[in-house]
Amino acid sequence: PWQKGSPEKAAHPNARFTAPAAQCPSISPKFDDPQGVPISAFVFGGRRARTAPLVFEAFDWNHGVFVAASAASETTAAQSGAVGVVRRDPMAMLPFCGYNMADYFRHWLTMGTVVPRAPRIFHVNWFRQDAEGRFLWPGFGENLRVLKWIIARCTGKGAAIESPIGGLPARGEIDTAGLTIDQTVMTRLLEVSRDDWRPEADDMGQFFAKFGSRLPDEIERQRRALLARLG
Repeated sequence: PWQKGSPEKAAHPNARFTAPAAQCPSISPKFDDPQGVPISAFVFGGRRARTAPLVFEAFDWNHGVFVAASAASETTAAQSGAVGVVRRDPMAMLPFCGYNMADYFRHWLTMGTVVPRAPRIFHVNWFRQDAEGRFLWPGFGENLRVLKWIIARCTGKGAAIESPIGGLPARGEIDTAGLTIDQTVMTRLLEVSRDDWRPEADDMGQFFAKFGSRLPDEIERQRRALLARLG
């Protein structure tokens, strides 16, 4: 509250405070160029206590669109309803998309066919927890360590190992110098449990079914491919 003891909140829990992009000292001088600027990667994220690893890379553009379309978070105070419930939030656009999300998915899939070199797509989850509910990753500025690996992947330097859901950082690829994180914790952060992901894929199917015949066939094909990889 603005005043101590007031029952009124100072702002909505999901409020945004913004500043002009032009004031960012590191912004590209071409940020407002009508021709655009090259995009190397898209990074999507979800808030998951258990299922999603710290970071993974999509196999290709279409798979990346599926990953982004099926992104989910556990509800917080920023959303209405119960806290901790898993909610699908495609591309983190659910509250903001002004038209049918299935058409939005189709637009993304189409873009992969018209650009000469489609950007890589990654998914991050800073919120994985241990059995006691403690965050495994320190977050905040340390997230740059994950972005460093993403940049390395985009420049052909970073190594990844294949998993059923995408490419995971190879051992030692995430720079943990100066952090109190051992290999056991890193293994937990990057773990992909087939037992968790099978029901996850089923839940995705229930979500996508809401779009009926407007859902692009490729989205369901990607979901079935995920189930096949999970075994």
